Amino acid sequence: MTSRVGAAPAPPRGAVGLVLAAIVSVQFGAAIATTLVREVGAPFAVVLRLGISAALLALIVRPHWRGRPRAHWFAAIRYGMALGLMNLSFYASLAYLPIGVAVTIEFAGPLVLAAVLSRRIRDAVAVLAAAGGVALASHAFDTSTGPLPILGIGYALFAGAMWAGYIVTGQSVGRVFPGVDGLAVALVVALVVVAPVAGATSLAGVAGGAGVADGFGGVLWRGLGIAVLSSLIPYSLELLALRSLSAQVFGILLSLEPAVAALAGFLVLRQHLTPTQVAGMVLVVVASAIVLGSPRASSVAEPEA
Repeated sequence: MTSRVGAAPAPPRGAVGLVLAAIVSVQFGAAIATTLVREVGAPFAVVLRLGISAALLALIVRPHWRGRPRAHWFAAIRYGMALGLMNLSFYASLAYLPIGVAVTIEFAGPLVLAAVLSRRIRDAVAVLAAAGGVALASHAFDTSTGPLPILGIGYALFAGAMWAGYIVTGQSVGRVFPGVDGLAVALVVALVVVAPVAGATSLAGVAGGAGVADGFGGVLWRGLGIAVLSSLIPYSLELLALRSLSAQVFGILLSLEPAVAALAGFLVLRQHLTPTQVAGMVLVVVASAIVLGSPRASSVAEPEA
């Protein structure tokens, strides 16, 4: 079949494969994080991820931080605060919700931001459809299964709001910092924001919840795995892919994250979703592909932290 005159060229298969690998890496890293959250709590799990990620990135990238104006530092601080709070609230939601449901609800943030930037009626309708999908996935209208995990839903929604803030602030940082220097600064800021929240409770969880067989060393190994799977690998793969992949196509691929999260939850954590939750997730995936694939909204197609 001949291609239409003026049709957009097909995206490079290698670049598409890199994005898909990044998505799989992020979500399986989140599945491992779920096991860690159950033992040491969300704050300490986030501290491990951010601390190890910041250390590894500083060693690999060796960012140049000297001689920058105050406005650049303020931009990086805002970015880091959004990054830290996004991670903290998302990991907190994993203690109450299946990972596929948590990611589905979290997607409300970038979807709403994309629709606002797009200003197209079709995208607004898609966001409304996604809202219905979130309601189905979270069992918001189903009281037959017992008390609703309101706290978990609230954490996931807040994570979505912080994801939108992370995107907006990240664009500002990307304009003033070369490469991933801004990310290196933001990881340090995020660590400072989250570390006080970890406190004595998380440390007690490490001592009493990890068990003799696993111990603190086992916790650190999983923290290293989360940092590599959820930060270093996906960031690197996405940076490579975006050199030859449009943000529009990247946004469409990004919409697969809830489905991949559900798969990771099933394979790693044996989490089973109801047909209603699967239907809601499908609705969100389709709406995400429509909205994030919009040329005007493609600027929000940024990798998740």
